[in-house]
Amino acid sequence: MPLRKNLRHVDPERRADAGAVRAAAVTQLSRRDFAARELHEKLTSKGFDAGKVAAVLAELGRERLLDDERYAQNYVSFHARRGQGPVRIGADLRQHGVAEELIAAALASGPDWCALARRARAAKFGREPPGSWAEKARQARFLQYRGFSSDHIRTATGADPDTGLADP
Repeated sequence: MPLRKNLRHVDPERRADAGAVRAAAVTQLSRRDFAARELHEKLTSKGFDAGKVAAVLAELGRERLLDDERYAQNYVSFHARRGQGPVRIGADLRQHGVAEELIAAALASGPDWCALARRARAAKFGREPPGSWAEKARQARFLQYRGFSSDHIRTATGADPDTGLADP
């Protein structure tokens, strides 16, 4: 089996070429959406000049080909459909370098997080609420791992005093 040539790094003469940086950025964006910082890190790790990358990404931002607000909205929508909660999604977006105000706006315009937590719990454990404290704790840990807040977890497991449900 032949060894693959390492294609990660750019030829030295193309590292500072704005056209090459733009072509690489657009190629990446054609595959999926990126946050600006995430794409900057990806291109510089391939060997492109950081200054040229920043200039090209600013230009792509002005052209709305690279948009952190759109990225955050799409990220929240996609991961909420997968049953993940706002705590986990927000942490992921922070890790990708999205600004805090964009994260807050995207999460606020997201789904009803309490209803999503109830659906995630029901999909995993069935429609019946937990019958014991041990089962309630088990389901709470699952929802916490998924990224739901304690308020969402209390509502989903039936331990919310506002819903009028009695604790077992």
